[in-house]
Amino acid sequence: MDGAGDVDGVAERYRRSRRRPGAAFAGFLVSAALLTCVVVAFGTSRVHGWRGGEYACAFLGVTLGSLVLGAGLAFARPPWRSVGTGLLLGGLLGVLAAVAGVVLVLVALSRWA
Repeated sequence: MDGAGDVDGVAERYRRSRRRPGAAFAGFLVSAALLTCVVVAFGTSRVHGWRGGEYACAFLGVTLGSLVLGAGLAFARPPWRSVGTGLLLGGLLGVLAAVAGVVLVLVALSRWA
């Protein structure tokens, strides 16, 4: 094996393993947009007949769906791997928002009593 072949092999491996920030951002944007749509629908009562519990289930469903789909795509071929990373980050955002909401409710209830 000559030196030029080795350099080409390293360059090819680097090209394949390179992250795609645009794809990761697109995955995050999809997850964040769905979570935002659920929150806006809850605030404006856009879905008639839904109560708070249905919105909470929809929010958790989007969050868990993003986490599961992101974990599945993390093992896919390179363009989808970055999308999976973005979905995982969006799902993590949903988990953090849900935990913050629960903490806010618990603090409010402790101050009320």
